Amino acid sequence: MTTVGDEISDIPGSVREVTLDHPWRWISAGWSDLKRAPGVSFFFGSMFVAVSYLLVIWSYSSDRFFLVPPLVAGFFLIAPLLAMGLYDVSRRLELDLTPDILQTCGAWRANPFNLLVMGLILLLLMLCWMMTANLVFAIFYSGITPKLDNLVNVLFLSGNSPVFLFMGMFTGSLFAMAVFCISVVSVPMLLERQVDALTAIETSVAAVKKNPRPLALWASLIVMFTGIGLVTFFFGLVVIMPLIGYATWHAYRDLVVES
Repeated sequence: MTTVGDEISDIPGSVREVTLDHPWRWISAGWSDLKRAPGVSFFFGSMFVAVSYLLVIWSYSSDRFFLVPPLVAGFFLIAPLLAMGLYDVSRRLELDLTPDILQTCGAWRANPFNLLVMGLILLLLMLCWMMTANLVFAIFYSGITPKLDNLVNVLFLSGNSPVFLFMGMFTGSLFAMAVFCISVVSVPMLLERQVDALTAIETSVAAVKKNPRPLALWASLIVMFTGIGLVTFFFGLVVIMPLIGYATWHAYRDLVVES
C-alpha cells in the first residue's frame, strides 16, 4: 500500500506520516482479506464471540452481572494481543500464502519472549482498569451489590448515575487511549520482526505522535465498529473483529517503515 510523508529515524522502527484517508483504506483492505479467507476469519471471530459470552455467563452464574461492562471493556484492552492470529492471516495473504488455522494459532512462536512481555503489559493494564472500575463503583455505590433485576436502575437511573457514568467513561477512556498508543502497531511489529517489546512500544507511540489526527480517526472507527458488535449481542463480532484485525495489519504496513 502507498504511503506518504517523512520518516522518524531515531528509533529502529521508523514511522511514516499518513493522511485521513488511510484509515478508510485500512478498513477496505481488511474487508478484502476477510473475503479472501472467510473460513479462518469466521473461526477467529467466533472465538471472540465465545469468550464474550463466557464472561457474561460467568458473571451471571456468580451473581456478578454488574461486572459485565468493565469485563467486556477489559477484554478489549487485551484484544490487540488476542488478534495476533488475524495479523498473521493478513501477513500470509500478503505473501500469497493460504492461511492455515493451526499455523496462525502458533504465530506467537515468531517472537515468543517479547510477545509474552507485551501480553503481560496489556494484562497488567487490564487488571488496573478492573481495579479502577471497582473503585469508581465503590465510591458512588458503597455497600451496594446490584442484582440483574435492578442493575439498570442502580447504574443508570439513580441520583449518582450521571457523575458515576461520566467517571466510568472518563477513566475507561484513559486506559483505552494508553493501550491504543502502545499497541496500535506494536503487536504486528513483534509478530513480523525480531525486535524487543520496548522498541515496538516506542514505535507505536511515535506513530501516534506523528499521526494524531489519522490515528484518532482510526481509534474512533475501532470504537464504532466494536460498539456495533456489542449492541448486536456480540454476534457482530464474528465479522467485526477479523475486519479490525486485518485492517490493523495494513495500518502497521502503512505506518512503519519496512526493515
